[in-house]
Amino acid sequence: MSPPIRLESKQQYTTPALVIGYALCSSLLAIINKYAITQFNYPGLLTALQYLSSAISVFLLAKLGFLHHDPFTIATAKKFFPAALVFYLAIFTNTNLLRHANVDTFIVFRSLTPLLVAIADTLFRNQPLPSNFTFLSLVVILAGAVGYVATDSAFTLTAYSWAFAYLVTITTEMVYIKHMVMNLGLNTWGFVFYNNLLSLMMAPFFWFLTGENVEVVDALRSGSGNLFDLTAFVAVALSCVFGLLISFFGFAARKAVSATAFTVTGVVNKFLTVAINVTIWDKHASPVGLVCLLFTIVGGVLYQQSVTGPRDALPSVAKQADIEIGVDDKKDDLEGEKSRKG
Repeated sequence: MSPPIRLESKQQYTTPALVIGYALCSSLLAIINKYAITQFNYPGLLTALQYLSSAISVFLLAKLGFLHHDPFTIATAKKFFPAALVFYLAIFTNTNLLRHANVDTFIVFRSLTPLLVAIADTLFRNQPLPSNFTFLSLVVILAGAVGYVATDSAFTLTAYSWAFAYLVTITTEMVYIKHMVMNLGLNTWGFVFYNNLLSLMMAPFFWFLTGENVEVVDALRSGSGNLFDLTAFVAVALSCVFGLLISFFGFAARKAVSATAFTVTGVVNKFLTVAINVTIWDKHASPVGLVCLLFTIVGGVLYQQSVTGPRDALPSVAKQADIEIGVDDKKDDLEGEKSRKG
């Protein structure tokens, strides 16, 4: 009997494939989560189900021999916990933002992350001040965001409070988890497993903190709240599938590219999100708001161009990323071989 095909072949680890995979998942997941939260209005429970399904999927696929993840140890969990906490807060604020605002508002604040990352690089990492072109792109991003907020007819204090909380946490997550990925030494599926398992452990605390546990219990007692509705089930299941996919592609892409490139990739792919969002329903901004939104995304594209190195430097960067990923592949293959022999 031939061994099962593993999900971590070296061909799947090429940098363009990882970036494209992450871009597609990121583009679609915002809309999928918005749809899921409209059908299943329990953000804490929704994210907990995503963490649970991802952790179980990685565990079972590893048991079946399709992939290898680093074993769970308390020592490693302690080291990874701060990153998992920041990740959980980013997803928690993101889901609540989508609960109270439309996808376009989420995209605008997501697009502001290059501005904050650039400031953080200058203040905390002793990086040089942005060049004139980079500064111009950041101004375009900021102007588009300010214009969107000024013309947002659906402005509410609750929605924008969650938006600012999301902006702070996602910026911290972008910089800190990149540092964690490069220094902790876990393989990609190890990061996915640790991240989702630790996030799942944190979920009950936030249920009680927000009072959502009372809402869920009341819905169960009354038989309302779409807990057992087929449409809600399909929406939640789809969000769980894409949650697992973006966990893998997100951590793999973080290994392959810089924190800034990863951040900008998350901004640029929002063109697809905007196009889909405008096409499928009316939960989007006004025409003026959409123009400001596009300005913000264009600023992200200009920023990407301003921080990209010379063309002759790109092959060496890609080669280095492939070398790092190849080491992980060899490690995984050796571990898998040991387990099959055992």
